[in-house]
Amino acid sequence: MRKVHIGMVKPGDRIAKPVFQENGNVLLGEGVVLNDRYIERLNHLGIDILYIENGLTEDLIPEDTIRDETRKQAVDTIYKTMTAFKDQAGTKGRTIAPDMGRNFRAIFGQIMQDLATRPNMLVNLTSIHAKDAYLFQHSFNVAVLAGIMGIAKGLNRTQLEELGVGALLFDIGMTKLPQKLLTHPGSFTPEEHKLMRSHTQEGFDILRKYHDISVVSAHCAFQHHERFNGSGYPRGLKGDEIHLYAQIVGIADMFDALTSPRPHRKRYTASEAIEFLFAAGGTFFDLELIKLFCRHISIYPVSTSLLLSTGQVGVVSENNELAVHRPKVRIIMEKDGTMPKEPYEIELKDELYITIVKEL
Repeated sequence: MRKVHIGMVKPGDRIAKPVFQENGNVLLGEGVVLNDRYIERLNHLGIDILYIENGLTEDLIPEDTIRDETRKQAVDTIYKTMTAFKDQAGTKGRTIAPDMGRNFRAIFGQIMQDLATRPNMLVNLTSIHAKDAYLFQHSFNVAVLAGIMGIAKGLNRTQLEELGVGALLFDIGMTKLPQKLLTHPGSFTPEEHKLMRSHTQEGFDILRKYHDISVVSAHCAFQHHERFNGSGYPRGLKGDEIHLYAQIVGIADMFDALTSPRPHRKRYTASEAIEFLFAAGGTFFDLELIKLFCRHISIYPVSTSLLLSTGQVGVVSENNELAVHRPKVRIIMEKDGTMPKEPYEIELKDELYITIVKEL
């Protein structure tokens, strides 16, 4: 299969990986043949990349960090929980999600089981989802990224569980904000900006009321927008004043936000997001944590389409943990626009004169 921008998709192309709705259910499944109506609908939903079948790359299947079953169960639970808090007016004083702590510990336990079966710690988040699903899929992705960092940091089982529950629920305060604010396409007014910032306090106030959720998990909601140099909010904390869990969640939050399409901008590529994070090391985030994070991110996941400095177009066929920025690439188009007679691959870590120009 091949990952491409939706602008390169044409009628007759066949979907190779499903597209998900906000609750984790499949919107368009594997094998669906695209037509003009489907493509128009996907554009309307804010979906900007797709995995499509390709004869020269049919054996290239990106390895998902987490199984589809785990993702669906987790996103569905996040969706139901956050929807319940959004609809709080209809609960008539009843406790919302009384088993929230237990449910989210179980979800994160399953995520940890999936991560434990991986042959390496290189993260590849491959799911495609509609823009309305951002809040729910984002919380899941942040939890996966935070889990990888927690493992790499050497946290014990209890610490990982505290981190994981906090990461899954770090944005729960967003349920207290007006929906129009979450989909705002431009700059905020000072009043809107102040309201948006309130989600950290709102989230902390929600989570600390649950006896089966650790207060340090609640601090993931409270402190994930604090910054290492004191420029963050809500309290302007600096350095080690920010809890480690919140620092980890803050990095994961920023990376996944950058690499997701948002109402006010296009998505960053993974390589662009990594560059941004490195630039923020020592200012927004602890540089050593940034280095730890970046060692476990797949910059060019398998099936990513690349334009090379030679003018050729290739698809990533294999990653090397020791040279994540120099993958093995299968050439699918020569510089003159023709397809190769036989597929062949270039090992970029050995061909130092060839550089990657951009993702396609």
